[in-house]
Amino acid sequence: MKTSTGARAGQYAALLAYLVFLALPFLWLISIAFKPPRELASLHPTWIPENPTLDNFRQAFDEQPLLRAGLNSLVAALGAAVIAVLIATPMAYVMARRRGRLTKTATGWVVVSQAFPFVLLIIPLFLVLKNLGLINSVAGLVMVYVVWSLPFALWMLAGYVRAVPRELEEAAAVDGAGRLRTLVSVTAPLLAPGIVATALFAFITAWNEFFFALVLLKTPEKQTLPVILTHFIGAEGVADLGPLAAAAFLATLPSLVVFALIQRRITGGMLAGAVKS
Repeated sequence: MKTSTGARAGQYAALLAYLVFLALPFLWLISIAFKPPRELASLHPTWIPENPTLDNFRQAFDEQPLLRAGLNSLVAALGAAVIAVLIATPMAYVMARRRGRLTKTATGWVVVSQAFPFVLLIIPLFLVLKNLGLINSVAGLVMVYVVWSLPFALWMLAGYVRAVPRELEEAAAVDGAGRLRTLVSVTAPLLAPGIVATALFAFITAWNEFFFALVLLKTPEKQTLPVILTHFIGAEGVADLGPLAAAAFLATLPSLVVFALIQRRITGGMLAGAVKS
């Protein structure tokens, strides 16, 4: 009993330390975003601003087109999430239900593809998008994000499909439902938590992505928020710290809000599927 209690206390302590490790940079970012220039230059910085101000936010919007960049990021992230889920769902179903060399090869390729660094992919993708006339366009960036997030989306959804009992699909087949009807009417509703989790992953990955957007988007009108944030750093590497922190804080909020809104549905769907009525 003492060993069990001590192990549980250790687990809670490790979890608390991990949460603090994750939260401190974000809390410090918020603190900097609301500090006036005098406090930012102080040799003895404090966590809580003594004279909080919104001037950093006003200056950030005055210096850079944050709203337009945010819209570009939103279009790219939503487009990548929707398209990746639409493509990955039927493919994951086939990978999970069909057994054979082709399926095993596809599964192995999905795992191996995650080890490829960005640098190996950017040149082929750049040439393909150039031939399609999609360089410096949000549509081309969406295609890149779909290609990048699709392997992991397949891997995630295949695991959810394997968790769905085959007996339900067999019962639907006995009732005369075809493979497509079974997927749409029987399997897809049970996959809702997995589909939501996969879409969330694709959205956050695309929203925070920087490297592809930096290479493929040239004009400021097409650039996304992560690229625009680099504009707060001068030619000599000196950052405009206050406006940069304010803009970075605003850029972080959408992904946090999306996760907060969706995570209840993910948990609720998983619990609903685990309880017999």
